[in-house]
Amino acid sequence: MTRTPPTTVTPVRLWRWRSNPLRRHSDVVEAWIVLVTWVLAVLGGAAAGLAAAETSSAAFSSRQAQVHPVSAVVTDGAARTSASGSGYADGRVWATVRWTDAHGAVHTDRAKVLPGVPAGSQVTVWTDRAGHVVSPPVTGAAADLQAALTGVLVAPSAGAAVWGAGWVVRGRLIKRRMAEWDEEWKQIGPRWGNLSGGRG
Repeated sequence: MTRTPPTTVTPVRLWRWRSNPLRRHSDVVEAWIVLVTWVLAVLGGAAAGLAAAETSSAAFSSRQAQVHPVSAVVTDGAARTSASGSGYADGRVWATVRWTDAHGAVHTDRAKVLPGVPAGSQVTVWTDRAGHVVSPPVTGAAADLQAALTGVLVAPSAGAAVWGAGWVVRGRLIKRRMAEWDEEWKQIGPRWGNLSGGRG
């Protein structure tokens, strides 16, 4: 019967700055900079994404509170086809509408309606507090989706900004370390050459 030799388990060393005779103070500082940079990039990015999503959601809710729907009458016949233009066209056309607000004041403005709507037709338009026609507010699932997308876009951008700042600090530390090594080598280099018989 063949005996299997015992396997040795190598411990996993998570720290770059473990005990090492060649370790310098700058090595420890660099390792901490790298660790803190990654932690802040992940946590900061996530926090920024959540904050952006909540801010966006609050903005949608605020706008919904500032506008309201009213029933209006189309005063002139709408065009039968929408004008060809940008890719943002929704198929509707502009028409003049008239409505009476809660105080009895009559308002006239232009609003987007379905093509071919005849004069005298009732349509629903959204108005602000000043009595101007505005675009409908984003509500429900569409508002939730846009808020979530805002957070998804902001999170990696904020994380990348933190990561970049950390790498700038690390780069300056490395540059300073290289300058210190140059200074040390200017002092040690000549002695090293003498010890090696001029072959170093």
